[in-house]
Amino acid sequence: MSTPTERIKTIKHQISEFQRMAGTEAKALRIGELEGRMSAPGFWDDQVSAQKVIGELKLLKNVVDPFHEIHAGVQACEELLGMAEGDEATIEEIVSELEGFEQRYEQLELSLALSGEYDANDVYLSVQPGAGGTDARDWAEMLFRMYLNYAQKAGFSVEVIEAEEGKDAGLQSATAMIKGEMAYGSFKAEMGTHRLVRISPFNSGGTRETSFAAVEVTPEIPDAAMVSVDSLDEKEFRIDTYRASGAGGQHINKTDSAVRITHLPSGIVTSCQTERSQVQNKDKAWKMMAAKLQQVQDAERLDELQALQGERGTVGWGHQIRSYVLHPYQMVKDLRTGYETSQVDAVLNGDLQPFIDSYLRWRLGKNLEANQGS
Repeated sequence: MSTPTERIKTIKHQISEFQRMAGTEAKALRIGELEGRMSAPGFWDDQVSAQKVIGELKLLKNVVDPFHEIHAGVQACEELLGMAEGDEATIEEIVSELEGFEQRYEQLELSLALSGEYDANDVYLSVQPGAGGTDARDWAEMLFRMYLNYAQKAGFSVEVIEAEEGKDAGLQSATAMIKGEMAYGSFKAEMGTHRLVRISPFNSGGTRETSFAAVEVTPEIPDAAMVSVDSLDEKEFRIDTYRASGAGGQHINKTDSAVRITHLPSGIVTSCQTERSQVQNKDKAWKMMAAKLQQVQDAERLDELQALQGERGTVGWGHQIRSYVLHPYQMVKDLRTGYETSQVDAVLNGDLQPFIDSYLRWRLGKNLEANQGS
């Protein structure tokens, strides 16, 4: 076990590296600029601009404030250790404080990974089955339930926007709006194709089957920052109406009021069935479509978007981000980060935080590598 002096040295090195890679000094200057703008007369006259400033300020402070607190705290521990002179009670107290700072530093790293432009926004999460027939539709329903469970456990609020039942089992498609602190920043880890291996409950022969389902994650973008619906060329879209059904709740209107919009050039699809009129469903579907097109235009996560929807590649082999194996052994493994667990039931019941945290750290490392190479 390392000594208090060694632990202080390690944490100070981590803090120094973090200061460099996060650009905390530049962020602190930016905070001063934004706070100056907020105190200026007429700041609230433009609500859209004001909210954007507040959002940026919050993201910056989520990184800078805890950095300064940890930095000051570790310095205080180092000074106190120099005066302890063999006082075991004081040394134990210092060790306890250092353990707390080590944990806070881990969270600080995650806060840096959650400083993207849209990370604080609410999010649309959609699931659709891929290769695998009935098993894939059942798998899509299992995934959708997993995300609803995780959202509830993590303190997010959820509104199911559409959930179209499969012909024989499961879901043909499903979309939920998830609201809460850093909703998009958390759920962006889930975007991609998810692979399930199990003994099929739909196959009388009891054979092992592989199924796929795609998860698409789109931040809700303020109207002022989004592709204008009015600017979209209607010739590039197909609009279908259908009867609302599925897991959207008892208040779904069981008429042909549900709306599905398809962007023909890219294959991007949005649907809504929870509103009481076709007009309302169409408006919400258009808003989701504009947000998805804005996401592509911004190219914030171009690699993931291309893998999932760039050429509308098959949702199947070669595209998966995570594998869930129920037979012949039990294992969930993220193929990007390498994080894995044998607690499959817990994961499917919504225990996703370790996967999300490992993704954020992996993504942060990738960004740092890119910055160092440029």
